[in-house]
Amino acid sequence: MSFIENNLRDVENRIERACIRSGRSRNDVTLIVVSKTKPVSMIEEVIGLGPRDFGENKPQELRDKYEVLPKDLRWHMIGNLQRNKVKYVVGRAVMIHSVNSEKLAEEIDKESEKHGLIMPCLVEVNMAHEETKQGIAPEEAAEFIRKISLLNNIRIEGLMTVAPYVADPELNRSCFRALRNLAVDIAAENIDNTNMRHLSMGMTGDFEVAIEEGATMIRVGTGILGERNYSI
Repeated sequence: MSFIENNLRDVENRIERACIRSGRSRNDVTLIVVSKTKPVSMIEEVIGLGPRDFGENKPQELRDKYEVLPKDLRWHMIGNLQRNKVKYVVGRAVMIHSVNSEKLAEEIDKESEKHGLIMPCLVEVNMAHEETKQGIAPEEAAEFIRKISLLNNIRIEGLMTVAPYVADPELNRSCFRALRNLAVDIAAENIDNTNMRHLSMGMTGDFEVAIEEGATMIRVGTGILGERNYSI
């Protein structure tokens, strides 16, 4: 058994156990394999083991992998997205997880109109108010969503957060719980063109806690594909 197969099996077992602990179905949680900096050959091995959802941080990398890999894969843009790179993502990704400014939302809307599609998006929220992280402040999220919900070619499908890097995943439980509560509050406002169907939260170090707190999408890279090559 390869290290990728072994890692994937371990991650799947941990997802299953977290779902059982929280009384959820395994079908409620989408595993997004974060493939940034990893070669196509490694992604092909993962595909052979079943996963179809992959996450990329760089638009050009998403574009390039999209062009050479099977078209039934579901690509997620999970990293910070600059407006001039939106053209590489719309039409290829099934979802953009990192909408964090009105100008970015407007650019996604404009590009989506060119493609004749409505782009599913998540609003990135900086739950821990970390200066080094992108994202809308939690207290500003509802108003931000009210503004961008007026755009015709995006659809807001939930929230995303990148929790602090911590040694003990339990330290991020309150962050994940707060995002879930924020989603409940926003859903109660019944904003047009908006639903809170998805919570994209949890990565290799803390995805089990995220699942217990309501994550519908977890983003796992290192835990499956090993350490990233940042020289790329």
